[in-house]
Amino acid sequence: MTADYWIVGARVVDGTGQDPAEGVAIHVVDGRIADLGQAPPDAETLDAGGLTITPGLIDAHVHFGLSSEITPSLRRELSVAELAADMFANCSSTLDAGFTTVRDTGGIDAGLARAVASGKVRGPRILQCGPVQCQTGGHGHLAAEWEPTSDWGDHAIPGLRAMSLLSDGPAEMRKNIRETFRLGADFIKMCVTGGVVSTHDKLSDTQFTVEEIAVAVEEASARGTYVTVHAHNNAGIRNAVLAGVKCVEHGSEIDEETAALMAQHGVAHVPTLAVVHALLEDAAAAGLPPEIRDRIGPALDGQVAGLRASRAAGVRVGSGSDLIGPAQGLRGKELTLRSEVETPMLALESATRVNADILGVGEETGTIEVGKLADLTAWATDPLADPTAFGDPDQVILVVQAGALVKDVRP
Repeated sequence: MTADYWIVGARVVDGTGQDPAEGVAIHVVDGRIADLGQAPPDAETLDAGGLTITPGLIDAHVHFGLSSEITPSLRRELSVAELAADMFANCSSTLDAGFTTVRDTGGIDAGLARAVASGKVRGPRILQCGPVQCQTGGHGHLAAEWEPTSDWGDHAIPGLRAMSLLSDGPAEMRKNIRETFRLGADFIKMCVTGGVVSTHDKLSDTQFTVEEIAVAVEEASARGTYVTVHAHNNAGIRNAVLAGVKCVEHGSEIDEETAALMAQHGVAHVPTLAVVHALLEDAAAAGLPPEIRDRIGPALDGQVAGLRASRAAGVRVGSGSDLIGPAQGLRGKELTLRSEVETPMLALESATRVNADILGVGEETGTIEVGKLADLTAWATDPLADPTAFGDPDQVILVVQAGALVKDVRP
């Protein structure tokens, strides 16, 4: 398409929560939405008749650096070329599933994000945190028990993958946060509780002190950005909120009291249902041991309860898939699962407008409004009527990213 064209004939769901509009044409000029209305008779048009257009989806919790089988990739059983190829393929399939923006919450560094931004690799716009910040033996420290802690840093592949940095104490934390920003991070991700995919901890463990977390928040604030935290239990979440973080990932124990504290401090919540469903179905497919299953049930039930508690308290609730391993093609299933807990419209808003706000890009994308980037996804089936469409990449007929037509499978 040229730099000036109209998309016509579609049903438009703008991501603001308003009712869908029939037959509204979208005028795209130089990558942005210039007008919403009716195309002039002499305009260049793209026929989207019969399709439903939503804003381009946003996944607020991805792990492109974990696109290969986890255990073999960490044991150097896969070449750097294979690791990179899996990451590139994952980027492409994410775009094909209708996601035009993602937030990578640990596993890549700025190299992959820049490769995609330059056009060398096909994929969504990427915001990334570089290596996750974790304590020795905490969630994110995935070394085998026999491996010396001093060797963990050797797992990084500069310019491609950066798994985690280990900090013990405020001074070491400050140094590692500054190093993470030097490597090009857009924000900071910390692990403040144990996790499901963990080697040395339990879900009930709290990790990092309030003082250590506060150092990361101070350094991020000095850069004009924020800290988000991997957190399951309420004690860890409360520590993080009191230290000044802006977002909680997972939140599988969030109760009424914790949700109220989060709302009071303006802390967002990004549930991640798709990953626990995927691991319940087949943990081995991600290259993980079967005993991981023992942690999954409580994490799944808790996240649904935590989501409801956050909603009731007025917390901003985003959307993330958290898929790991090679099977990340059904990223949109997160919205299907969310639609079973709440309405499809709320699920869509979480994965568009709300996620854009959480990521700090709400002025540029997340809704179909004049002045914003033309990030659009067109569906063969209306996903508000049939939310299973969200999880089926074959239902994604058109993807427009900043005005560029990056997927078009119209008959």
